[in-house]
Amino acid sequence: MSSEKAEAGTGKPPMRDALVAAAFQLFLERGYEQTTVDDIVALAGVGRRSFFRYFPSKEDVVFPDHERCLADMTDFLADGSDDDEPVGRVCDAARLVLRMYAENPTFSVQRYRLTQQVPGLRAYELSVVWRYERALAAYLRRRFAACRDGTLQADVIAAAVVAAHNNALRSWLRSDGQGEASAAVDRALAYVQSAFGGVPVPPVMEQPEDVVVVVSRRGAPLWRVVQEIETTLGRG
Repeated sequence: MSSEKAEAGTGKPPMRDALVAAAFQLFLERGYEQTTVDDIVALAGVGRRSFFRYFPSKEDVVFPDHERCLADMTDFLADGSDDDEPVGRVCDAARLVLRMYAENPTFSVQRYRLTQQVPGLRAYELSVVWRYERALAAYLRRRFAACRDGTLQADVIAAAVVAAHNNALRSWLRSDGQGEASAAVDRALAYVQSAFGGVPVPPVMEQPEDVVVVVSRRGAPLWRVVQEIETTLGRG
């Protein structure tokens, strides 16, 4: 039986959740920089080893759900079929991130405020966003592999999806999580689908190889053979 299942049987919150709750309580009371891992584990009533079993660093406790969400997104994209409209599929994948934020609006707003105050956390968040974008781009690169400028299309569309999603999400967070976040995100992603959705660009047709056959008499000097080739190619 896993430790989290055992904890659930006691009626106590899982240790991972307890550590996150303790961390944010201290961040709000003391500030992020003034809070140490030792402070967090002391408030949670566990040892340092327990903290690092769940979180590699103090930064990771601020973003406890992104690894799971990234795995869910990757699985969602992998489970799609080639019949799926690719831009619509990555837009739906981005909505998984929105769902994660909307599951706990209070926590999401607290985290947003914290990342705005701490430059190091802002940089960490940007690295997380980049990983989401790379996951979307990897899916699109596969779908557009046979298209003209397929890699370019994939990267541009992935960046557009992330930008549209984050624009709406941050607007919702700045409003303290008021209203329906999904409506704003749907509206933002509709711009992406209207710009890039539909049938992908037709695949590039391979050009037939230009084969040149030069006939020369046996024993002709090499310079003569080269001259005949250049003449045939129009370089003479």
